[in-house]
Amino acid sequence: LFHSHVCVCLGMMTGMNPMMPGLGYVPPPPLPHDLPIIKEIIHYQSCTLFPPNPNLPFPAMRERPPGCKTVFVGGLPENATEALIVEVFGQLGEIIAIRKSKKNFCHIRFAEEFTVDRALFLSGYRMRLGSSTDKKDTGRLHVDFAQARDDLYEWECRQRLYAREERHRRRMEEDRFRPPSPPPIVHYSDHECCQLGDKIKDEAAFAEAVHVLLTWVERGEVNRRNANNFYSMIQSSNSHIRQLMSQKATHEKELEVAKDKFKTALSGILAQFEQIVSVFHAASKQKAWDHFSKAQRKNLDMWRKQAEEIRNMQNEELMGIRREEEMEMSDDDMEDTHDPDDSGPVAQVEALKEENDSLRCQLDAYRNEVELLKQEQGKNQEHTPPQHSEEDTIRQQQLTFLQQALQGMQKQLLKMCEEMKQREAELEKSVEDKQQLESQVQSLKEGLESLKKTRTPQMLNYMLIWYFSLIDSCIDVSVCPSSGIISTFLHVHPFGASIEYIFSYLQQLDTKINTGQVGALLGRLPCTFRQELTGVGASLEKRWKFCGFEGIKTK
Repeated sequence: LFHSHVCVCLGMMTGMNPMMPGLGYVPPPPLPHDLPIIKEIIHYQSCTLFPPNPNLPFPAMRERPPGCKTVFVGGLPENATEALIVEVFGQLGEIIAIRKSKKNFCHIRFAEEFTVDRALFLSGYRMRLGSSTDKKDTGRLHVDFAQARDDLYEWECRQRLYAREERHRRRMEEDRFRPPSPPPIVHYSDHECCQLGDKIKDEAAFAEAVHVLLTWVERGEVNRRNANNFYSMIQSSNSHIRQLMSQKATHEKELEVAKDKFKTALSGILAQFEQIVSVFHAASKQKAWDHFSKAQRKNLDMWRKQAEEIRNMQNEELMGIRREEEMEMSDDDMEDTHDPDDSGPVAQVEALKEENDSLRCQLDAYRNEVELLKQEQGKNQEHTPPQHSEEDTIRQQQLTFLQQALQGMQKQLLKMCEEMKQREAELEKSVEDKQQLESQVQSLKEGLESLKKTRTPQMLNYMLIWYFSLIDSCIDVSVCPSSGIISTFLHVHPFGASIEYIFSYLQQLDTKINTGQVGALLGRLPCTFRQELTGVGASLEKRWKFCGFEGIKTK
């Protein structure tokens, strides 16, 4: 009766079946506050357990150690024996060991972990031995978790077992999903060699056959007896290069055809974009524009801007393709030309000096050889009678050849010296031009300083004309027309203008320009153009202003 009563109460407390062995302790779910745990009187043969007051708080407990199978039981009566402890707690589950102290407590080690939860249910009960009310025969039980080395050791062993099982399971899972290993490469034999020769000639099986051939060669399968077979297979592999080159040429041809098709299609698309933009421009003229409503005008303006942006992007893409083609066609010419920085007068003079030194060394070597030959010829003429032999003829020919080479080297040396003098003259001229340009820049700075001091309108006009004449000779010519037009346009707009307004004005003069180029040009000239923010809140707008005359103030 007590066993079933405890099981039912534990089932209500933990929400799990306490009779399932092998499961670790699972913390019970939180119970509702309005659900009371009913504890009743429990009768034993030697004692009686009275339930605690349900209004009292639950006593404090330790944290449960991992794998806990041992409980601490305190508050036992002084006359309690080990047989009494076995009678009370033995009905909860199998007991392995009991360590009873001389005082009123003991440690009980159970065989299963779930039995500890049953023993905790008895915490708070008052125990009375028989019908005696003596103080030595009564006590209040306090059951709590106890930490034991045997429990911890068994728990660690069990965890290691679970880890081994998990690793084994994962390894089996990985082996199941791992792709199969490639078949091993067979060793060389005459039969395999014949089959491999046929596979090398086959285009579909060439890659696998070459891998097998490489493995055989790396293994050291080649010997004097089968060297001819390996030579034939290597020759077949080499003949496959022609097929690969033909395939590459075919693919390159297909790529060129595809590029031509893409360029043709892109040109057609750009032509249609131009037609659409022309439609929007025609609709923006006053004859048709006045007949549209305000909402329709807003939509037409937005559509026109979108079409122009897309048109400009596609045009830039087409121009990029054409530039790439021009660069590819001029790669050979670019390889033959030198870097302008490296081919300057100074670098050329240095190269000529080095070549001059090398020619002088060769000339000295030829002179030494000629002198040695003359000395040998003189010695031979002193010891031998004057007679013409084949050796004398050969030496005479060598001497003549060396003399001719010496004369050619002297002429080349003189020519190189003249070129070096010419290069030095060009270098001096370039240095003079640089000094002259620096003097012009210095005079320009002095003129601007004097302009700031005088501040007269007549002097201002003269200095500005001189200033712009010098600027035209120094800066990029492609920037001047656009910057001059923008300067004139912004000069008559003292409150500035947006970049879209400036672009719309420039587009009437040059249709190839875009908004990005206008913004880059304005940013390159910070002393002439300045960007400012005007407006408040939603009407905030960026405007460009002309600031070229702000540094020159009149009195």
